[in-house]
Parts: sequence; structure tokens; C-alpha cells
Amino acid sequence: MPTSVSETRSPMPLLFRRHSSGEIKNLTSVSSSLLPAFGTVVNDGYTHLNKFVIVPYDRRYRWWQTFLVVLVVYSAWVSPFELAFKKVATGSLLPVDLVVDAFFAVDIVLTFFVAYLDKGTYLLVDDHKKIALRYLTSLGFPMDVASTLPFQVIYRIFTGRMHRSEAFGFLNLLRFWRLRRVSQLFTRLEKDIRFSYFYTRLAKLICVTLLAVHTAGCFYYWLAVHHKDSENTWIGIEVEDFQSRSIWLGYTYSIYWSIVTLTTVGYGDLHAVNLGEKIFSICYMLCNIGLTSYLIGNMTNLIVHAAIRTFIMRDSINEILRYGSKNRLPEGLKDQMLAHMQLKFKTAELKQEQVLEDLPKAIRSSIAQHLFRDTVENAYLFKGLSEDLIVQLVSEMKAEYFPPKVDIIIQNEIPTDFYILVSGAVDVISYKTGTEQILSKLESPKMAGEIAVMLNIPQPFTVRTRRLSQVVRISHHHFKQLVQPNNDDGKILFSNFTQHLKELKKEEQNEIPYFSDLLEDLNSEQIEPNETQNQRVSNYHGDRKIEGIPEASKPTVRIRVIIHEHHPDESTKDGNSKGKLVLLPESIEELFGLAEKRFGKRGSLILMVDGSKVEDLNVLREGDHLFFV
Repeated sequence: MPTSVSETRSPMPLLFRRHSSGEIKNLTSVSSSLLPAFGTVVNDGYTHLNKFVIVPYDRRYRWWQTFLVVLVVYSAWVSPFELAFKKVATGSLLPVDLVVDAFFAVDIVLTFFVAYLDKGTYLLVDDHKKIALRYLTSLGFPMDVASTLPFQVIYRIFTGRMHRSEAFGFLNLLRFWRLRRVSQLFTRLEKDIRFSYFYTRLAKLICVTLLAVHTAGCFYYWLAVHHKDSENTWIGIEVEDFQSRSIWLGYTYSIYWSIVTLTTVGYGDLHAVNLGEKIFSICYMLCNIGLTSYLIGNMTNLIVHAAIRTFIMRDSINEILRYGSKNRLPEGLKDQMLAHMQLKFKTAELKQEQVLEDLPKAIRSSIAQHLFRDTVENAYLFKGLSEDLIVQLVSEMKAEYFPPKVDIIIQNEIPTDFYILVSGAVDVISYKTGTEQILSKLESPKMAGEIAVMLNIPQPFTVRTRRLSQVVRISHHHFKQLVQPNNDDGKILFSNFTQHLKELKKEEQNEIPYFSDLLEDLNSEQIEPNETQNQRVSNYHGDRKIEGIPEASKPTVRIRVIIHEHHPDESTKDGNSKGKLVLLPESIEELFGLAEKRFGKRGSLILMVDGSKVEDLNVLREGDHLFFV
């Protein structure tokens, strides 16, 4: 028993039901009408429609529709042509018209078997009764029949003679109803990215223009033929006895007048003579105002659309120049700003951030894995890490481009991100006594900024691009959130980082404050049991409290403090303010033991800079100075 698919299934399975007519090999050609409604459950197991039902998206049916569009083009040309030149309507073109009408009659029959998409549920309906009822009650059915019936042949069948009445010519104009198929074709092509939108739109504008020129020319010739005095017409004053001359001569004159009038050239050789022609010319010229506006507007839109990014870039550059002049920025800084802005627009096609933001997270992650996973796996810090952590890290990374001679990282700034070089090269620079010193050169897949992030210290170096460079970056916050739950990976990561610190050049090591103490603490931290490292959960990171994170998931942070072996007042007397940077242990007793190990004496009191006594380690913060006396 036929049932409505709208209650049980969605149209999506039909995408996979084309083994008989070829599968969809390019998803860009799929119409947006295939989208199901929100909340619709797609039954992947259902792949059959009722018998004798045609899927509207079937390839064979689409080819049939495309073939009919070709016939529509013929109908649009021949209908006004036969009105103006009646001889061809009952002569050479009559058999062709009958064949064309036969094809459209077949299409009327097929429409009773084509499933349709319910606009309320976006589900495909394959019930024969509902399909037929929908078609019969729509405007399409009577118009399809009226535009297909060969009225002149029917009249001849019933009367036995051929009649060349003007009524048949005007009835043939009902074939213009078929033009909706051409409009639907262009609408589909404009959404299909396999075809150029510019050329598709241009072809549509040309077709509209040619149709207007052809139709107006034929009607203008029809006015001349039916005027009571043929010599007192626009063509009669130029061509004597024009009705007995060649059909194509009259058609050429008609098209010539129509084009000259449409383009507002107006040579004056062909002009309206009688009242009827003048009225028609007025109406045609008024219509041409709208048609010309439509054509110019569309062409302007197509051209401007291609150059809109250039306009935006020029406006942005002018704003930068005005900002730099108003604030009297140095030329070097203004050059960096301009280079960055130009690079931003040049690489827009490569990054397409707006496009990626509109995609689901799973697709964005897959793109990131394809583009950057190899680079991340080859970076020294992530070698040996589990596949799960690598996937998570790559998914959180963002790609950026930097032009040559631009600072990616500035020395002594607070670390917020670190970078992995995908392409290009950078210099690691240190500033000493106001002069720059290049310490090393980094290329893919080297890293920059990770030392400050791992040690939680200000950036020890400035990193500047040597040439156009692409990097991927990950934020300090996301990195710690991903790494801390993975204890085994954390050990590997710290081992890689410690080994890297040991391999740094002596000049680079000297730029890292308390380098030897930090390295010793990292070595000891790798030896400590993992449970000991994760006993304390701190709510502070430096001087900033971590908000919005549940207590169970707040990160474990080992606070670093600087210890001194003298009274806090003594540092101001002899200038001896040097100390040792250490990781804060779990108890005061362990802190005294650590001080005894470093200074050779245990001490009895722990004082702050202001002389206050430390009795609870929980009140200490990152970077506090402790004095043992």
C-alpha cells in the first residue's frame, strides 16, 4: 500500500541510491534542497521508494530536464518568430513544433511519477496520489497543458482546413511559460561551484538581452505587417513590398532596429512612422530603462565583487598610515605594520580562517592533522608522546604567517604562546647594553617561545623572522590543560625539554635567569615519584588567580621561589642580593632541608622581604624571596 515517506524517512538516503544511474561523485553538485529538517532521524537502512516513482535528483532525470531546457530555448525563439512571420508557422517549422510539443507532453506524464520534497518536513513524498493531487492543483498543470497543445493542428483536425488566424500566434506565446526551466537551470548552476559564477551569470545576462531584442523585433515587425497601409510603416518606407520579400530580410531589419533602440544609439534610419509604432517604441524604451539598469547593476556587481578585497586592503593600509603619522611612530615600526597587513591579505586564501570557523570542529581538526601533524611530531618537545596527545595538541594549534624582519616574540614579555616553524626561518636575538646579538638561527621544525612557557619565566629572547615564515602556535593555557592529565607523556615531555636545555649554546644558557638552578630542579623533578609531584593543587599561577575551573580539574603548579642565606636587611647594606631559584617543597621542614643542602647551613627562621615570618607555605606565591636566618 503506498505510504508517505514524509512520516518515516528523509531524503538523505537517496544520495546513496544511485547505483543504477551513477553515484554522486561531487558533493558540490548536490542541491541544498536535500537538507533534512532539524531533528530528523535519517534511516540509513531504507533505500527503496515505491514502484514507478522517479527520484527528482536522479542523474537520468536531470539529463532529461537539461534536454528540455534546450527545447525551451527553441520554443522561446520560435514563438514570437511565428507570430511575426505566419508563413513559417504552417510551413517548415510546423513539424519541428509538433516534435517539441510531444517531448513536453511526455514530461507532463512523467511529472505524475516524480517524488517531491515536502517544504514543511524536508522529506521526500513518494505517494502516487499525493504527487498527482499536488500537480493537478498547482498552476503548473494547466499552464503546461496550455503551452503544449498544438491548437492549430487541433483546429485542422476538427475543421479539415488550415487557418492562419492571429489567435493561434498569440496562443503559441504561452510557450514562454517554459522559460521557468531555464531560470531554474541558471539558479542551480550559480550554486554549483564546478561552474564559474562569473561566466554563469554573464551567460544569463546575455540570454535575457537576446530574448528581449528578439521578442521586441518580432512584435515590431508584426505591427508593420498588420497596419492598413504597409508603406506607412517603419520598414515600408525603406523596403518596398516588404511582405513579399525574404523572411530573413524582414527579420534582419527587425533585429537591427531592436538593437539600435536598446543601446540608445538611434541612427534614425529606421524609426516609428504611425501612431501604433510610436506607442510601441515608447513602451519598449521604457522597458529598456529597467533592462539596462538590470544589466549594468549585475555587471557592476560581478566586477566589484572581484575587487572588493583590494578596496578593503587599501582602506586598511591608509588607516595604518594615518595612525602611524598621528602617533609619530618610528618608520621601522610602521613598515612592520604595513608588511603584516599586506601579508594578511595575500595569505587570506591560504588560511581562510572565516571558512574554517564555520566548519564543525571534527572537520577543522582533520584539516589541522593533515596540514601540521608531521611538523608537530618532528618538533623536539613532542617526540615520543602518545598519539592521543599529539592529536589534541594539533587540534588546538593555529596557523599564522609573518613577513620578513618582524618580531614574533619580544624579550622579557610575558609568555602567552609558543610557536613551531612550518616554513621559513627566524633569528634568536638577545639585547645586551642596547645592542642586538644574534644567538642562533631556527628553521622548520624548530620551536620558539617554549622555554619561557615551560619554565614560566619572561621570554629570554627576541625571535625575529628572516624571511616569510609560517608558524603554528598554541597558547600557554591550552598546552598545560592538555599535558597535565597525561602523566606519562608529561615525563617524556620534560625529559625532551631538559635534554634540549643541555644542548643550548652557552650564550643562550646565559640569557636564561637561574639556568643552572632550573636545570637542576628539572633533573630532580624527573626523578621524583609522580604522586609526589601532583599532591598540591594551587589556585594561583604567578600573581593571577585561575578562575572558572572546577576544583577537581584545576592544574597542579609547582611554585618557584628564590632563597637567600642572609637576613633581608643585609642585601641593602652590601649589595649581595643574589639567591637561588628552587621549587617550593611540600612542607617547611623540607624547605629547611633544601636550604641546608644549598647553603651548608639549616637556619631557624624563614623571613619575607618585609621581615615577616613564614609559617605556612600555602601563602607563598610565584617568585617570592625567602631569607633563612
